[in-house]
Parts: sequence; structure tokens; C-alpha cells
Amino acid sequence: MGLNVLHISKYYYPFSGGTEQIARDVVLALKDIPGVKQKIFAFDHGTPAESKDSVDIVDDVEVIRCRCFTKIASQSLSASYGKRLKTVFDEFKPDVVILHYPNPFATRYVLKQLARYTETKLITYWHLDIVKQKVLKIFFKGQNRRLLDRSSKVIATSPNYVEGSEWLSSVRDKCVVVPNCIDENRLVIDDEVRAAAQKMREEDAGKTVCLAVGRHVEYKGFKYLIEAGRMLPDSFKIYITGKGPLTDELKAQAAGDDKIRFLGLVSDVELRARLLTCDIFCFPSITKNEAFGLALAEGMYFGHPAVTFTIPGSGVNYVNLDKVTGIECPNADSKAFAEALVTLSGNAELREQYGQAAKQRVEDNFTYEMFRRNITDLVETL
Repeated sequence: MGLNVLHISKYYYPFSGGTEQIARDVVLALKDIPGVKQKIFAFDHGTPAESKDSVDIVDDVEVIRCRCFTKIASQSLSASYGKRLKTVFDEFKPDVVILHYPNPFATRYVLKQLARYTETKLITYWHLDIVKQKVLKIFFKGQNRRLLDRSSKVIATSPNYVEGSEWLSSVRDKCVVVPNCIDENRLVIDDEVRAAAQKMREEDAGKTVCLAVGRHVEYKGFKYLIEAGRMLPDSFKIYITGKGPLTDELKAQAAGDDKIRFLGLVSDVELRARLLTCDIFCFPSITKNEAFGLALAEGMYFGHPAVTFTIPGSGVNYVNLDKVTGIECPNADSKAFAEALVTLSGNAELREQYGQAAKQRVEDNFTYEMFRRNITDLVETL
């Protein structure tokens, strides 16, 4: 007996984004199950001037992309979306739809088609609540309720998010926790990485090296890490990768503090080398926009203790366990963050204890194999 699975994602590979990577991981997890056929439906990720309707193949699976004519509050809009989605439903006749949310424009059309295909099962992959767009959040309340009512199952990335989300907590009986997964293949240590790491160790000999990874946006909380850095002795070195709209502001804030260095966008080799050589992984995110913390899991995978803030309802505090895999500090408390770094710096045995527990936690819970098993079990039950 065959099973047709239609995936609805905002964008799709080769677009690089957290939700899009998870969408691809789901497709790959189901790809080798006998009888399962898949299609992906998404917006084209090009600029409105370049965007077009297209069909291509990724990982031997058809991807239908719809032209985006503009974006409002990070939401793509497409004139062809509704008509093309109806055609896909009528021709492919999906048994299961997996909708990656938030994506309110797409949700409208998905619900419209599911009203016609009443036997089709809906799995809503709830990546995060709409938090930043205060007005839109109110506007889409009715749609969210219809979406969750129609869903057979709702995937959450952590039990913390189920309890912390007003939406997920209202449908606990439908929720299934599927933690995000690291890509172990992307984190392999080869000779090139070892050579780069050795050079880094020589440059930072005698220093406690801290690493933070992520886009320079408000919810990532880098300004609190920089504030904490000013409270640390000169024996520390703090590296911050990435860039974003706040990069210039963060650099200005850090001006004059030689302990802090901005690396910009780094190569895979440099990232792996930095992950290998740091002593402490810093993850200063402050809001539920950080639903899980994949970069955090990657840092822990390398056997490093993590320092994080308490974020009610976020999966960050599900990934990093306070006084087990690292230290959790009161939210946005730069002084407490600095004190946690000093504590770990001065106690090599504690760093080793937390670091090994961190690595074990990732290996036990956040690998691709665990993710694949969770997804296949869920889909097979439907």
C-alpha cells in the first residue's frame, strides 16, 4: 500500500535556513520507506525581481516552487500559489500533508484544499509561535485555531515549547516531540580541521576560549555576551561568528575590549576548528524566537559546557540542562553570565564533567538517526 506525502515549506533547499534544513531532513527520513512517494511545495526563494514558478528535483524528490512577488513581515506572497497547490492536490492526492509553520499565507490555501480532501491527514510541524509581529499574531488567531483543530498530529521541537506555547499547550494530546538534529556529517574532524585547530590553540595559548555562533539579531542576545565580556579578566577570549542587521551596533558596543573578536561568516573548516578548540560554548539567546538552539547542540556535541539564559517556553533549556551539561543564568543577566564563565574557567574538572555530559546528551537525543526514527514512527502511525 502506497503513501503519498506532500511537504509544505516556506522555502526549500538550496535555500539555507533552519526550518528549510529540517524540512529537508524530514524528506530524507521518509525517502527510503517502501511505498512512500513525496513532493515538496514551497515559495521560490529568489528576490521578487528574479522569482518565478518552477519545478525541479532535489534528492530525487520533485520540488514545486511558486513565484513570490513581494514579502511582508518576512512572509512571502504569491499570486500563483493557490491555483498550483490545488493542481498538486488533485493530481498527487496526498494521504499526508506535513506543513511547516509559521507560514500563514500558505496555511490559508492548505486549509482550503484540506476542506475538499477530508481523508487527508495533516501533520503541523510547529517550529515557533509568531512572537515579533504583534498585530499579525492577533490577526492569525482564528487561522491558528482552525489549523490545530484540523491537524491529526502537531510536532513540537521540545516539551518546553509545548508547555510554553499558548497554542501547543491547548492541543497537548495531539503534540509529538521531535527534537531537531545536528548533521554529524557536517561536523567531521579531518586533517585540515586538525591543522587549523592546532594553529588556533597556539594563538590562544593560556586563554579561556569562548565561542558564540549565530545571526546578529536582537533575540540572539549578543549584546549581553558583550556586556559580560567587559566584566571578565584578560585571560578570556570571546569569538563571535556570523553577521546580521546588528553587526555594526555590536562591534561599536565591543569597541576597546580586546577580549572580543568578530569572525564574520566562517567556512565549514574554520567553524569545525573553532568548535573543536573552544573551552566554553556561549549561547546568549533571550526570547522564544529561539525555539530550540541547533547551534547550541552542535557546540555541546564537541564536548563543551554551555552557558545559556533561562527562556520560559523555549527548547534552549531542554537542550542545555542547568548544572548537568552547563550553566543556566537568569534571562538577560550579563553579570550572572560573566560569573558562570568565570566559574567554568577556574574549574577544569567541572568543565570536563559538564562537557562530557553535554556530548552524551546530544548523542542520545539530537542526532539524525534519532530524528529519522521519530519522523518515520510518526508517519507510519498515520
